[in-house]
Amino acid sequence: MPAPERIPSRSLTDTELLTLLTEGAITVLGQVVGASNAVLHCTVAYDGEERTCAYKPVAGEQPLWDFPDGTLAQREAAAYEISRATGWDLVPPTVLREGPYGQGMVQLWIDGPEDGEDAPELLALVEGEEPGDGWKAVGFADVGEGKTALLVHADDARLRRLAVLDAVINNGDRKGGHLLPAPGGRLFGIDHGVTFNADDKLRTLLWGWAGEPLTEEALAVLGRLAAELAPDTALATRMAELITAAELEALRERVDGLLKGGVHPRPSGQWPPIPWPPV
Repeated sequence: MPAPERIPSRSLTDTELLTLLTEGAITVLGQVVGASNAVLHCTVAYDGEERTCAYKPVAGEQPLWDFPDGTLAQREAAAYEISRATGWDLVPPTVLREGPYGQGMVQLWIDGPEDGEDAPELLALVEGEEPGDGWKAVGFADVGEGKTALLVHADDARLRRLAVLDAVINNGDRKGGHLLPAPGGRLFGIDHGVTFNADDKLRTLLWGWAGEPLTEEALAVLGRLAAELAPDTALATRMAELITAAELEALRERVDGLLKGGVHPRPSGQWPPIPWPPV
């Protein structure tokens, strides 16, 4: 399916975007092929504004034995709420609402860099055993014919923030294709349907900082997030609408664990730490 055309429009605040996504009329343009669950490419229009968006109806979700509670759509919305609370805004504006095929997640569609902007190189396979300047090693990958190459990701502050967010939300599926460079040098992460499990499910391509100290910025963000997740706060109340009580308590414990440990998590060793396929 070809990339959607950009719709010239004025800049909207996050609040205006959320209103547009929540209240706007959705028109389905087509289906994104290759996705394991239904993903519809749409426009959403409200009060003279129109944007492209992704709509993932709950009716199109495949059941997951290890995520028996809630829906992918709820967890996508929950990931946005946590991303917004960090102030990093790494997840595109996302709402849970009724659509043409029932309740689902509606998320702002992210365009690539503007004309003239270079798309950053975030992941690579390199020869040798060291990642090189500006890169962090993830591990060795089989590239066929009995050969391996070193999988690396950029030593990029935006990716590092995303690695922290993934540890908080317990992301079980941080693939390369879920990293979206955007205009103005921004970076977004998408596809957060397998998150917030009460058990450790972290699977990611962003292991390059494993065991390294968290940045002062990350520790400050985690401290604020811990306070915002305290019982009876607005964020905790909203999260309780989207994930189970056990998942909410596990979320608090992960934030507290990161604060006390002060380091990026390491792979648990209990299962493959890298999602498959990695892209």
